[in-house]
Amino acid sequence: MPLVEGRRVVGRDELLNRVVDECRGLIARRFPGDAERGAAAVLLDDGAILTGSSPDFLNAGATLCHEVEPYCAAFRLDRRIVASVCLHRTEDGRHLVLSPCGICRERLAVHGPDVLVAVPASSDPITIQWVTLREALPHYWAASAFPEEAPGWV
Repeated sequence: MPLVEGRRVVGRDELLNRVVDECRGLIARRFPGDAERGAAAVLLDDGAILTGSSPDFLNAGATLCHEVEPYCAAFRLDRRIVASVCLHRTEDGRHLVLSPCGICRERLAVHGPDVLVAVPASSDPITIQWVTLREALPHYWAASAFPEEAPGWV
């Protein structure tokens, strides 16, 4: 995952920290006066970072995950997602780490089992632990049912 910027090689941890910073930054910029808000950010295979959030809908059934916007943008750009984080700012200003839901895990599965996803550390919901999608989704249903449709999972 290292990336070359000019003459400098940017390491994995620095890239992942940038993704988290961009996610927190979107929450701060877009929702400066609101306490309880969330956003997501993804790292693409070319080093670009995309962010997104979900609008408020009158009908809760129309609500989207915060990750949908950057996932769709990655598709539009024909880029592979290599890392994904979703955060929720609480009233006291903490940023809870939201593990990707089942639908978002399905959305990420097309990018392969090595995508890094942020999950909360077991002892602290605001501490990020990065795991591969394979670790978060060890028994991916499509791997055995449709191996040709799920490359990398078998």
